[in-house]
Amino acid sequence: MAKPKKRYACAACGSVTHRWQGQCADCSEWNTLVEEVPATVFSARHDLSSGGRAIGFERLDAVSKPLRRRPSGIAEFDRALGGGLVPGSAILMGGDPGIGKSTLLLQAAAAVALTGAEAVYISGEEATGQVRLRAERLGLAGAPIRLAAATSVRDILTTLSEMEPPALLVIDSIQTMHSDLIEGAPGTVSQVRSSAFELIRYAKENGVALVLVGHVTKDGSIAGPRVLEHMVDVVMAFEGERSHQYRILRCLKNRFGPVDEIGVFAMEGHGLSEVGNPSMLFLSGASDAVPGSAVFPAIEGTRPVLVEIQALIVRLASGATPRRAVVGWDSGRLAMLLAVLEARCGLNFSSAEVYLNIAGGYRLVDPAADLAVAAALVSALADKPLPARSLWFGEVSLAGEVRGVAHAGLRLREGVKLGFPAAFGPPEGAAKAGSNVPDLRFTAMARLPNLVDRIMGAA
Repeated sequence: MAKPKKRYACAACGSVTHRWQGQCADCSEWNTLVEEVPATVFSARHDLSSGGRAIGFERLDAVSKPLRRRPSGIAEFDRALGGGLVPGSAILMGGDPGIGKSTLLLQAAAAVALTGAEAVYISGEEATGQVRLRAERLGLAGAPIRLAAATSVRDILTTLSEMEPPALLVIDSIQTMHSDLIEGAPGTVSQVRSSAFELIRYAKENGVALVLVGHVTKDGSIAGPRVLEHMVDVVMAFEGERSHQYRILRCLKNRFGPVDEIGVFAMEGHGLSEVGNPSMLFLSGASDAVPGSAVFPAIEGTRPVLVEIQALIVRLASGATPRRAVVGWDSGRLAMLLAVLEARCGLNFSSAEVYLNIAGGYRLVDPAADLAVAAALVSALADKPLPARSLWFGEVSLAGEVRGVAHAGLRLREGVKLGFPAAFGPPEGAAKAGSNVPDLRFTAMARLPNLVDRIMGAA
């Protein structure tokens, strides 16, 4: 029998090394290497070509059962999932501590249980009394949820095998689960992988919608091995700032639907409430136009969201080093846009501090926000407000051209619905879409100097 070799796995990235060291060579994290004792390896070689069970093959065009989703009772949660819970699916939800993951899943479990289906909520971090207190605060004390506090996967699966498979199973959280088949403390790479595999296998075999709550690291990624995200069907991120009221449930991976849908919630005293019109969250509602403010129609999946972009320009004395501060947008893209405005439009930002903020704590990744950011910057530099109740969108190239973007018609229709009768955008695609939207005045912007001339020459 060969002598077992020691292995050390990184708890942050999952990389494996055969000697311990203070810093992981792959992710550069400190003190994350945990020893794993592998199973005993025999020197005799085994032939795997016989002795197994023959598998059955199917045709690609074979008739299969239609995919039937179960509504969770929370419309925004169903929207992010692509239409509802799929029986037999495994969902991994991550988010910062205290963001509201347990609150949302408790509300979803209560909504499923109130429809007459079976919902099981197993907490590995809190006692049942703590979960019960949260349910009373949320007004869900009367929901027929099966509640338990356990961390042993063997005990959980033994209990579930003695009852009818539930419609929804919530495990909060997977980092607290422990399998007695694997050595190591809960939260280690091997324990998380083994516990998740057993729970996912139970969900697949019994048609149970499984939701696993995952901890996140300091950089926002889900803690544990990366293979955990490959094992599940859906990966969701619950985002938001504690200082802001809103929360966004974003889908990062979905085998049963789109990956760019979001659900918007507002944290209130009685729990998380759905936001049917998220555009009102990110608009200031001010009736008077102010310099440095532009409204951008963003697209999240199939949902348009109007976001306010705010810019501030502060002139400095000669010799001072200007500062660039960005909240909610890519700082590298801001530097590129400032360079285009200086090179192609003759504006001077080198002697001024530039501050850019996306109102409401929203984070933009849409490249169509270039024109809106440029309009806010030029408006702040000239100290002249943009036309009242107007939308700005378009991608800006290094040559100063305003290029077309996707879903122009959807952006414009959302703006008209919320009382924005004017829009400025690229001539490619957006002009035709604007002509098809009633009660809208669309102005095409072919190049960035056209934007500067319009704002600088405004009264």
